[in-house]
Amino acid sequence: MILESYKTMIEGLADYLGEGCEVVLHSLESMEHSVIKIINGHHTGRKEGAPITNLALSMLAEIQKDKENGFISYFASNNKGEPLKAATIVVKGEGGRAIGLLCINFYLNTPFLKVLSTFSPANSSEQEIKKEAFVNNTDELIHSTVAKVKEEVEKDEKIPASLKNREIIAQLYRQGVFELKDSVVKVAECMGISKNTVYLHIRHLQEIK
Repeated sequence: MILESYKTMIEGLADYLGEGCEVVLHSLESMEHSVIKIINGHHTGRKEGAPITNLALSMLAEIQKDKENGFISYFASNNKGEPLKAATIVVKGEGGRAIGLLCINFYLNTPFLKVLSTFSPANSSEQEIKKEAFVNNTDELIHSTVAKVKEEVEKDEKIPASLKNREIIAQLYRQGVFELKDSVVKVAECMGISKNTVYLHIRHLQEIK
């Protein structure tokens, strides 16, 4: 179950790092068929079901010598002699037992323009650059989110003035703000309305969900 949960994680990691990076998940249950998930395997020609590599085995032994760390980064080369920057990270199960390996191999021969395009907003497939609030506590998170949503709703002339508060709460609800502890009280304070009004709008949203 632990290794299964890692599969989605490496898909997201590979998408973030781009085509020049191979990400591999190994299960130590069967060394002969250890690869249970691989993204961008075209770099090595490997597929799911491939065995563990000799270097991964030695890296595992080296990592396990140092009980403080569960990972190691290093430079290596593939069968074609192509250079790569690699990392091997131990996946631990019950009792701290090593049950798998997460290996990241970045191919240093990847054209710089391809690497640059992966991290360039101008080449992103996204329609817009998303704004993310990096805060130190939930109070800041709630306040900044309410302020942002309130500004957007106030600018929208299509929403009648009498429905502005309801729309603000609806957007906060869809964004998951009310999953946070004491969020109803804090949202009410930010908006200058009663917590009962906030609860009323939330109940309405839950009924039509």
